[in-house]
Amino acid sequence: MKYLLSSLILVLFSLKSKPLLLEFNGNKTAVSIDTLFTDKISIRAIEIDQNKVWYAADNNRFGYVDLLTNQRVERKISIDSLKLEFRSIAQTKSDIYILSVGNPALLYKINKKDLSYKLVYQENHEKVFYDAIYFIDNKKGIAIGDPTEDTFSIITTLDGGATWNKIPSNNLPKLAVGEAAFAASNTNICVKGNRIFLVSGGIKSRVFVSYDFCKTWQVHETPIIQGQSMTGIFSADFLNEKTGIIVGGNYDAQSDNNANKAITFDGGQTWKLVGINQGFGYASCVQFVPNTNGKSILCVGTTGIYSSTNQGENWNKLSDDKDLFTIRFQDSNTAFLAGKNKLVRMKF
Repeated sequence: MKYLLSSLILVLFSLKSKPLLLEFNGNKTAVSIDTLFTDKISIRAIEIDQNKVWYAADNNRFGYVDLLTNQRVERKISIDSLKLEFRSIAQTKSDIYILSVGNPALLYKINKKDLSYKLVYQENHEKVFYDAIYFIDNKKGIAIGDPTEDTFSIITTLDGGATWNKIPSNNLPKLAVGEAAFAASNTNICVKGNRIFLVSGGIKSRVFVSYDFCKTWQVHETPIIQGQSMTGIFSADFLNEKTGIIVGGNYDAQSDNNANKAITFDGGQTWKLVGINQGFGYASCVQFVPNTNGKSILCVGTTGIYSSTNQGENWNKLSDDKDLFTIRFQDSNTAFLAGKNKLVRMKF
């Protein structure tokens, strides 16, 4: 495809907040946030690759921040005057993959070394809308989208992303009318061991589990708020094959924190509401903190940044920042968060 180069952008790690002494991981901990860059941009999907933080964004853009050189490198994909918004990102050892929302759905393979890109999948349909993408290993990958028929749209690859195929609808579990997924933070897909977990929202808030790479599925109900078009599960994370957390809420009533977070200890078969009527309201992303045995959790949404040290039963507000959409951890002491007009680093 035609390849438009943009200039190299230097990023100064200068916009730092004063460290706050907060309760985190069971101790009083200094939490600081520094801004890696600000721009007129919307970022809902990031990936950490050694010392680089890759991002997919609106206005046809993707790029990375080099944490060693303090530089931001960005490219813009130009195709037929289309305005593309990339809300999904994944990686293999050699390549980055970004997937656009809306019609047409365009999936690009990007070489990590020279940032050259190639269109590897395209889908044209008035209802097409892909929400998340994930690579299980360097060969197997999966992307999930809203239904164009009566099931999720699911595409998979077995050759490292060179080719992708859509699973026929008659091989997938049926969705309720008005049930779909949300492209909030590229966290509708979780993979642990041989289990793939997908989550839904809208009229129903459910968890779909496959043990055999999408050949068969189990479907489990959850107590997360549901019944309206903008209610449900917006994000999920699994610590292992058994323990997982789901969050979301009601996007049209963003302060509602009654039934917007739940945890499982049996692989998604049963779920228990946690943090009822406390902590955050609507949330777009949740992640377990590495190396805390599933005790510590970080979450972002329109009511701020929150952490829990007891598997979601109680929550502490770390920041009032309402403009962050997605989280990825580099290690147990460092997280990267992105959203409206910025990419930031949080250190504990």
